[in-house]
Amino acid sequence: MTEPVYTRPESGPGPEPAPRPDAPQAAAPQPPTPSQSLRSALAGVRTEVGKSVVGQDSAVTSLLIALLCQGHVLLEGVPGVAKTLLVRSLAASLSLDTKRVQFTPDLMPGDVTGSLVYDANTAQFSFREGPVFTNLMLADEINRTPPKTQASLLEAMEERQVSVDGVPRMLPDPFVVIATQNPVEYEGTYPLPEAQLDRFLLKLVLPLPEREEEVEVLARHAAGFDPRDLRGAGLQAVADADVLARARAEVSQVQVSREVLGYAVDVCRATRHSPSLSLGVSPRGATALLRTSRAWAWLSGRSFVTPDDVKALAHPTLRHRIQLRAEAELEGVTAEGVLDTVLASVPVPR
Repeated sequence: MTEPVYTRPESGPGPEPAPRPDAPQAAAPQPPTPSQSLRSALAGVRTEVGKSVVGQDSAVTSLLIALLCQGHVLLEGVPGVAKTLLVRSLAASLSLDTKRVQFTPDLMPGDVTGSLVYDANTAQFSFREGPVFTNLMLADEINRTPPKTQASLLEAMEERQVSVDGVPRMLPDPFVVIATQNPVEYEGTYPLPEAQLDRFLLKLVLPLPEREEEVEVLARHAAGFDPRDLRGAGLQAVADADVLARARAEVSQVQVSREVLGYAVDVCRATRHSPSLSLGVSPRGATALLRTSRAWAWLSGRSFVTPDDVKALAHPTLRHRIQLRAEAELEGVTAEGVLDTVLASVPVPR
């Protein structure tokens, strides 16, 4: 809202006079138009990843949204749906460093964050960086490691730093954790608590490919495709960290009207009153929905957010932030179904 123009009296005390109706008003600043070159570069990332991964365009777009928001991602899918290949291909197309950690029951926090190592030559301790010091960290099967090791990622995810022996050490920029879970095998696992799930910006569910997509996967392998050799597949870097940084700056300028803000809040508040849920979306979830909606609007070439943007990102942003009641689960209710009902019941601003 623009400030009215006032005419200040030459002298003498007294209240400010009312603004003149005919006084010229300052023009409202227009939001910058999303840069076509930046959007084209990120569109090229989807093309490059498609050279090695078949049928996961939606997941690639969601991962780009996470990078634009500097948020973390929980990937869920049965073994063999190219979760690891997807992350490696994304890192290669963006010229980012990536490291993979297999989370096991005997993994210690220092194995992730790094630790102090004694150097006999200098008789001093030196810090040896752990695999968390990277751009894209793949935390494979994160629910197979004890809570103590899971919690070692919390500071890194939230503060983008790790503290060892009381000394904070900054992580590279960008830094995103992409954690995977197997949805069909829970024996010997340690489910992530709700507070830690809430730290992930998105939860993506990777489905099994359609028949034609699976045929294409086999055809590529029959033609000599080697998932360990991405360069051999023709995949190359088409963007880098600088492109991401400039794109993030533009995303932060995407405007959101108060009506759309209210719509996002109403969607989140509706989950707190759902009879099927024991836990609804927190205010952190509402801010996450705002961030992802802005990134999607920017990727779509708009400088403002619409209610459709909020709807489009509601499922991946909120599905892991709600908890079903036990009786609802027994009746076959799912988190996806609850979110569908919420989105259908909340009035959309016009």
